[in-house]
Amino acid sequence: MIEHRRLRSICHASIGTNDLARAKSFYTPVLATLSIDLVSEYDHALAYGKGYPEFWLQQPFDQLPATTGNGVHFGFVALSKQQVDEFYRCALAMGGRCNGAPGVRPEYGTPYYGCFVIDPDGHKIEASYWQVTEK
Repeated sequence: MIEHRRLRSICHASIGTNDLARAKSFYTPVLATLSIDLVSEYDHALAYGKGYPEFWLQQPFDQLPATTGNGVHFGFVALSKQQVDEFYRCALAMGGRCNGAPGVRPEYGTPYYGCFVIDPDGHKIEASYWQVTEK
């Protein structure tokens, strides 16, 4: 058993893509900024994670076009503000669109620092760093 799985609530998330090659070209360098690697690759799907597949991109099983959901987004853990900034810069350079530049968001709490991007398929993604001070 992968020990750190005991600290997680969600096994994995999966989103659709209409262009797997484009998704790979976007997500591989963008997620690498957060030390997230491509861990599995198939003709119809890609899986990224830290040691096991946590985030999947795939062509829909029903063969219909992939679509996005309003109100849905996927947040990735950053270990520093610099990682958030690099995730954002890389995502825009790889064809993503700004949906909220890196910065603090007081409405999310004082420890929050993050950014929001729309990927080439229209999915909303986020990188966030939570700076919690030890007491």
